[in-house]
Amino acid sequence: MTSRHQHAIRAFFGPRAEDWERMTVRDIAQIERTVTDCAHRHGSTVLDLGCGTGRAVPALRRAVGPEGCVIAIDVTPEMVRVGRAADGRGALAQFIVADVHRLPVASESVDAIHAQGILPHLADPAAALRDWRRVTRCGGRLAVFHAIGRVQLAAIHQSTPSDDDVLADGRLRRLLADSGWVVDSIEDATDRFLALARRGD
Repeated sequence: MTSRHQHAIRAFFGPRAEDWERMTVRDIAQIERTVTDCAHRHGSTVLDLGCGTGRAVPALRRAVGPEGCVIAIDVTPEMVRVGRAADGRGALAQFIVADVHRLPVASESVDAIHAQGILPHLADPAAALRDWRRVTRCGGRLAVFHAIGRVQLAAIHQSTPSDDDVLADGRLRRLLADSGWVVDSIEDATDRFLALARRGD
């Protein structure tokens, strides 16, 4: 991520951190549904990328159990600060401020990645997806998730979905394949967008 792009992301999300819990309260049901659908194994290590205030952390912790590990990463320090303090989440996950294009995580060390609401905000989605593959063990899973579908997401930004969107079926499939991911499914419903992929050999 370029420093200019990183600054813009932080400038947008930083002032919203204190109110993020209230603004995203309706996402909880879809977050929990998605974590359940991902069927994370007990004892596994899961990254929560673009974690915001860690709304997915409690569900991810329940999924991996006490033997597992949840690492929550966001580029906005204010989001991470609020997340650590919210509802004891700081004890459920390791919160890190970092650029998701270059994760401070060892290669082939995680079992799954939960990437909620982040892909459209990235300066270089292809580079990020390659690095996410780097840190994931062979066969590990990736979930690209939004708590609303593409039509609703575009409406929030006063636009309409386009084939050029990073979440458009054709473009996302190409990005994932070119980055070494095998697509299992892409669901674009009114109430949820969920793309599931796994790391290829």
